[in-house]
Amino acid sequence: MNCQRNRGRRGQSVLEFTLVGIPIIFVLISTWEMTRGMWLYHTLAYAIKSGTRYAIVHGQNCTLASNSCAVTISQIAGVIQRAGIGLPPDSVALTFTPAKGNVTTCTLNDCIGNYTSVYWPPPSANAVGNKLKISGVVPFQSVIVMFWPGAGKIAGSPSTLNFSAASLESIQY
Repeated sequence: MNCQRNRGRRGQSVLEFTLVGIPIIFVLISTWEMTRGMWLYHTLAYAIKSGTRYAIVHGQNCTLASNSCAVTISQIAGVIQRAGIGLPPDSVALTFTPAKGNVTTCTLNDCIGNYTSVYWPPPSANAVGNKLKISGVVPFQSVIVMFWPGAGKIAGSPSTLNFSAASLESIQY
């Protein structure tokens, strides 16, 4: 009689572990993925802010004859890359928006390699007090994102969520 009761308990333990273990594993993986996503977002926001700060202190007075501190989009993108360690340079899309003039959009790698002679901000927007805006978008890929509440319908692949960050500052010098 005792032997039969113990066999029934062993099956019950397996069932209990299955019912409790699967949700716990899902919660652990979800926590890990959300943490990774927030790290990616924070890194992007910090890098964009660093690039904007670098640009605003290289404004109007840097283009005077005695100064040689004017910067190119390539140099600003380099600052963003150094501040954003871990960001995928082929996937980060940057947008440079001056107070006046044309908006420039490129990936981080493209900005560094192909904009070495394009000074930013342009002369038409290069005055103390003018606003400069740099924004960036990075895709976050995760299988868990489709289960996050509030994520809604996600454009593109079902496992990609785009994080964006922007910084708006006034030229200081």
